Amino acid sequence: MSASHDRPASRLPVRAGAGFKPEHFSAIAAERQPLGFFEVHAENYMGAGGVPHAQLRFLRETYALSLHGVGLSIGSPARLDRDQLSRLRRLCDLYQPESFSEHLAWSSHGGIFYNDLLPLPLTEATLAAVISHVDETQNALARQILIENPATYVRFAQSEIAETAFLAELARATGCGLLLDVNNVYVSARNHGFDPRAYIAEFPLHRVGEIHLAGFFETADDAGAQLLIDSHGAPVAAEVRALYDMTIARAGALPTLIEWDNDVPAWPVLRDEALAAQAALDLCARAA
Repeated sequence: MSASHDRPASRLPVRAGAGFKPEHFSAIAAERQPLGFFEVHAENYMGAGGVPHAQLRFLRETYALSLHGVGLSIGSPARLDRDQLSRLRRLCDLYQPESFSEHLAWSSHGGIFYNDLLPLPLTEATLAAVISHVDETQNALARQILIENPATYVRFAQSEIAETAFLAELARATGCGLLLDVNNVYVSARNHGFDPRAYIAEFPLHRVGEIHLAGFFETADDAGAQLLIDSHGAPVAAEVRALYDMTIARAGALPTLIEWDNDVPAWPVLRDEALAAQAALDLCARAA
């Protein structure tokens, strides 16, 4: 894919959406939902047929669809898994999603898959490897992808590039878009002691094709210092909503997803979280 300075060619509607959970299917199918799109984790639909695909076909027929990958390990120094790329291509070909996204992280090594998205040393060598992997992924899928900024709990001493600059250069070199997770920004800022507003000010917002919002929980590390965890198991915090409002005031309205993957609530609770984001998008549009 050639490099570009334009906003990603996301086909998602500029509305709020929600992450789909099978336990919500009956409620969602009972009536048309006031949301713009649904997002699913691609790895949950790599099997053949069955109830998961029947539900996904229903969603695809009625709503815009975003596929969100969690297992490609874009940030690994090892080669990408060709079988995983092939499965992703088949899934994209089958459902023709409006967006496909992955993480600036690694999650596998030596054939072992970890149940986490692990941070990278932000160096020139890492940047070159990630550029190569994004190029390979976009060529394999025959589509532009979005790369998400991570939530981090530790930093590498050898990091020499600011995360916002790393992502900006990745997007410039590959033509990929970016997925801005505002909750991840807030979590990382609190964990590492930087200003989340300054991070947003430095972020290449013109490359953003989708925004994520989610909840976190607060704990402490082994030394007793405060630690925020990107749990996806709670409502969006007021501080994160304020940071989101600042972001769309700068960037304009963008497709916005509510993620809620743990301690999943009843559908009306998740829907209301998405409608709160929709209200912010509507206010942004009126202001513009």
